[in-house]
Amino acid sequence: MARLILSDGTTFAGQSFGAAVDSDGEVVFNTGMAGYPESLTDPSYRGQVLTFTYPLIGNYGVPVEEKNEYGFSKNFESEEVHVRGIVVTQASEDFSHFTAASSLGNWLEHHGIPGITGVDTRALTKKLREHGVMLGRIVQDDQKSANSEGVEDPNGRNLVADVCCKEAIRYEPRTGSIGKTVIAYDCGMKRNIIRSLLKRGITVMRVPWDFDLDSFDSSYDAVFISNGPGDPKKCDKTIEQIQKSLNKGTTTFGICLGNQLLALAIGGDTYKLKYGHRGANQPCLEHDTQGKKTDHCIITSQNHGFAVDEKLPAGWNVWFSNANDGTVEGIRHSSGKFFAVQFHPEATPGPEDANYLFDQFCGALERK
Repeated sequence: MARLILSDGTTFAGQSFGAAVDSDGEVVFNTGMAGYPESLTDPSYRGQVLTFTYPLIGNYGVPVEEKNEYGFSKNFESEEVHVRGIVVTQASEDFSHFTAASSLGNWLEHHGIPGITGVDTRALTKKLREHGVMLGRIVQDDQKSANSEGVEDPNGRNLVADVCCKEAIRYEPRTGSIGKTVIAYDCGMKRNIIRSLLKRGITVMRVPWDFDLDSFDSSYDAVFISNGPGDPKKCDKTIEQIQKSLNKGTTTFGICLGNQLLALAIGGDTYKLKYGHRGANQPCLEHDTQGKKTDHCIITSQNHGFAVDEKLPAGWNVWFSNANDGTVEGIRHSSGKFFAVQFHPEATPGPEDANYLFDQFCGALERK
């Protein structure tokens, strides 16, 4: 037996699977029907207990852990599992897929991550939607006296410093190089972002969150800011470097946390969402260059708990907005050189509607 105990004392009981250990974190939910290996290895989930709303999780197993020719994960979004635990209605013990190498339970156990199955995730999700995300603790023994007191709020510290690379790493495209180099700030970068850039012939210089642009001893053509976990206002050093990039007029592109950091760098503001956007079916409306909504709507993959305030400085406009709640999903400058989106054009998991934004970024580099 195992229990999930929320900060208000609400308890959800179930059966333990994965690693038989206690854990705690911020309890959030994801509405995706598939893509659990990618979600669990997404660094943006650092410090969180992830609830899957889809009732059956694990039925196609988990692929083999191997690295590609560039030395990073071939099948996952990072080289480790970043969630603190998972909560599901039914964890499938049996699995079937031609790429599967392990069951979800065995994989979680290998990485020391606990899970609870048999939970009414509909009731849990309704509570999180009404109250907002909550801190919680997973306890393995149903006889153990425990509560959620003392659970650390992961957003109270700089999670980006935990998940970023520790030194600069250079990746050269194997074929089709366009002769352009991008400095990519790794704030918890999903690996398919790197794959997407390399696929388009871009040389990627992946750097830590606090890398000083002035220390780079070679030329570069653009700056990219990745996704990542936690409160964007903790990333003061990244914000300083983005401001340098903007002041130099360097083409700058951000994704997810990168959207929030770009907004802060230009004097905008961010705020915490009640329960965030985590799933693979979020509709976003594109805006024209004047910031007015158009009829172009794309379905996007999302994973964030913070958002950008719609009040932006002169010269900046909203680029995308969420069709469900109207929150800002992208910003851009009138010059066309600085832009960012809140969703994930690299998908994994999720739809590829927004994949064209990498081509737009590539086009901006080639026009430089």
